[in-house]
Amino acid sequence: MRPLLLEPVVENPAMSEGDRREASTRTFLACAAEVARLLDLEAAADVPEDRRARHLAGAARRPLMERATLSEEFFESLMAAAVYDPDPSFCRWFVEPALYAFGRRRVMTALLGYLRTGTTAEIAGARRAWYCAHLPLRADRSPAYAPSGSRDPALDEVDDVVDQWRKSSGTQQRDHRASVGHDQA
Repeated sequence: MRPLLLEPVVENPAMSEGDRREASTRTFLACAAEVARLLDLEAAADVPEDRRARHLAGAARRPLMERATLSEEFFESLMAAAVYDPDPSFCRWFVEPALYAFGRRRVMTALLGYLRTGTTAEIAGARRAWYCAHLPLRADRSPAYAPSGSRDPALDEVDDVVDQWRKSSGTQQRDHRASVGHDQA
């Protein structure tokens, strides 16, 4: 099941690339604002709208990484923000705290859901976030580890999820090539 924080970006073939980008930017802003709200961070009213989402994401990064736990309500918000973040370098700001707090298995399973049932924009975002979901986890990086520097290994067992990702990703690529070939015929 694919988590949805809010209405997905509607992909209308008649929309221009600029309109799609603007809709996606608004969605990312809503996702970043939701994470900031959950952290009780002050709004960025004085930040220009075109930079507000990145500002909120940056303000949330440290508080997210400094928490030993995150409540359940954070999970969908972090995943949506990671998927809708248009910058592959910054979606890590949402993926990494989710990895520590909820485990690699749960994060990758959520991204698999976006891959399987998402819009074109969500699939692209899931692919960007998937890369970050492979970050090495270190005890000195987050208080989410037990004081002994260990954690339950079941949180990070993902071989079967990776296999499902590869299968779903391969199926999508074959379907895409078939539709492109059909359109050209």
